[in-house]
This record gives sequence, structure tokens and C-alpha cells, in this order.
Amino acid sequence: MLIPERVTPPSVPPRVLTVAGSDSGGGAGIQADLKTMLAFGVHGMSVLTAVTAQNSLGVHGAWELPVEAVRAQYRAVVDDIGVQAVKTGMLSSAELVAAVAELLAGTDAPVVVDPVGVSKHGDPLLAASALDGVRTRLLPAATVATPNLDEVAQLTGVQVEDETGLRRAAGAVLEFGPRWALIKGGHLPGDAVDLLTDGAEEHWLRAPRHDNRHTHGTGCTYASAIASGLARGQGVVEAVRAAKEYVTGAIAHGFPLGAGIGPVDHGWRFS
Repeated sequence: MLIPERVTPPSVPPRVLTVAGSDSGGGAGIQADLKTMLAFGVHGMSVLTAVTAQNSLGVHGAWELPVEAVRAQYRAVVDDIGVQAVKTGMLSSAELVAAVAELLAGTDAPVVVDPVGVSKHGDPLLAASALDGVRTRLLPAATVATPNLDEVAQLTGVQVEDETGLRRAAGAVLEFGPRWALIKGGHLPGDAVDLLTDGAEEHWLRAPRHDNRHTHGTGCTYASAIASGLARGQGVVEAVRAAKEYVTGAIAHGFPLGAGIGPVDHGWRFS
């Protein structure tokens, strides 16, 4: 009988907590977040805010968890295991937004806020009554806010049609209080260009546009990759650049599932 040699206990990896909804199809939400965190070598943990019945064709149902359940999950993880970064995703109601913002205010860790408003298929995921709470309570807690152009319009009313509009959008988002705004211009024609700014410095991130329709989970993946970098001790600019490289590869390798829009490939670096 072979007995394994005694080994030195492994060091504890950085820990990242995602506060988001579940995607039963596995392409976005909690599932995308945890896959991304694994790819970045951090320990992913989760606070489930909602359950969706979702596949490649869209969201067919969504059920929000009680605020008490969300708060209990958060406290259980943070008070015992601890976190080096937090990422937020789907927070569908004003009550959830308020509760999560309160929890974040008492947590000493960088926060990446992905203000999820609609799904890739156009399904609404944020109640209109929750918008004010996102603006006044959640965004001020963010180290980095990562809205796409639809979410920018939803939160600020700014309609972006070109790269100049990205600056206006970033300024409008920064007025709500995040330290950095990452405006994702993936819906614009041409290269996939994003603008990262804190109001004093600008960083333009460009990548060739891939002719691949299977991009489900892009926003969740991007935000989780940023949070993973921050947990590993990277600065905001470095973390965002690494996340952009990762999500660009994940989009390029996105694959078909079902009859609709398939997911990005979170494991593309290993295949």
C-alpha cells in the first residue's frame, strides 16, 4: 500500500465573494462568477440573491430570495472566512439593493459593482423602484462600477453612440460616487472599446471584435475577473487590463449551447 508523502499545507488563496443571482444555464450570474474566479486562482464564495429559470433563449422566471437569507449568507462568509474583494451582480429590488449596500459599507475590501439591469436576451432584471438605491447607495460603495451602455442609459439617461459618448457616460456615473467607472462600449461598432477613468486619468482598453454571437455572461465574467485581480493585490488599472484580456479570449472562444445565445468560455486558457 502506497502512503502519500507528508506535504506542506498549501497557502490560503485570495478570497472573493460574489453577491448575485443564479443562472440555471450556467453562462452568467453566480455560475459565471465562480468559473472566472477559479480561472484567476482565487477562492470564490457566493451570496445568492435570486434564482432564475434561464437558458440560451432567455429568462423564463426569476424568484428573489428574502433579504434575511441574503444577509445571513453574507455574514456567514465574511465573519468566518473573510474576503479580499466583493463583486455584486443581480440585485433585483430596492430592498435587496439597500441591504447589500449596508453590508458592503461595513466590509473592508474593494468592491466591484456590476449594476445588472437587463439580461443578454433583453429580459429586465432590476425593478424600476431599485434604480434610485443603486444610484445613491450601491454605486457610492464601489471601487469600480462596470455598467454597459444599456445600464448607463438606465442609470443616467446618457445615450452613448460613439467613443466621445463614453466620456460623458463615465462622468455621469462618477457623479454617483464610485472611485472608478468602467464604461463598456462593446455595443458600439468597430473594436470592442472600454473606458476606465476616475475623473482624473483615462485608460482606453481596445480589443478586436470577434464575430461570435455566443457572448452570454460577458458582463458577469468581466466584473468577476476585475474583483479577482483586486483580491490578488493588483491596482485597479492593472486588474481591469488583465480582466479585459481574459474576457476577450472568453468571448472569442464562446460556444453554442441550446437554440439561442451560448456562453463565453471561462476555461479557454486551459483548453
